Amino acid sequence: MPAPPKMPASLTRLYARPGFLLRRAHQISAAVFEDACRDLALTPAQFGALTVLQAHPGLDQSSLARALGFDKVTVLRVLRGLEARGLVRRGPGEANRRTVSVSLTAEGEQVLRLAQKPAERAYRRLMGPLDALQQEQLLDLLQRLTDGLEDEARAAFVPPRAHRPPD
Repeated sequence: MPAPPKMPASLTRLYARPGFLLRRAHQISAAVFEDACRDLALTPAQFGALTVLQAHPGLDQSSLARALGFDKVTVLRVLRGLEARGLVRRGPGEANRRTVSVSLTAEGEQVLRLAQKPAERAYRRLMGPLDALQQEQLLDLLQRLTDGLEDEARAAFVPPRAHRPPD
C-alpha cells in the first residue's frame, strides 16, 4: 500500500492554529449538543438564553446579550425563535419602558427542565475523549484564554448581577 501523500507545510500550520482548532471544537460541541437535544429542538444558544433567563427573570434584552457574549443581532435572532415557540415573552421593561424585558413562559421553564439531562449527556460526550485531569486543564486554559483576551471580543461578556430587593 503506498504511503499517503505528504501534506503541504502551509496546511499543517493552518490545521494546528488555535483559531482553526477552536472553530472545529465549537462546531463539534454544537453538533453534540444539538444531537442530544434533538427531541427538544434546542440549540446551545437557546439553552444558554433559557438558562440565563431562568436565573434572571425579566432581564432586559441588552443585558441578556452581554450575559451570553452575543451581539444584539444574535440575541434578537435567538429570542425570536424562542418567542415563536412560546418559550419566552418579551415586553417593555418595568424600570425603563424603552428597554425590552424577557421572561420564560411556563413552557420555556418546562423545556429547560427537560433539557438538563440531555445537556449533561452532551457535556460528558464532548469531554469524553479527555481524562479528568485533561478536562480540568482544558477548562482552565480556555478560561485563561478568554479572560486574557476579553478586550478583543466583538461582543462584551458581562454576567448579570444578582437582583437586590428594593430597600
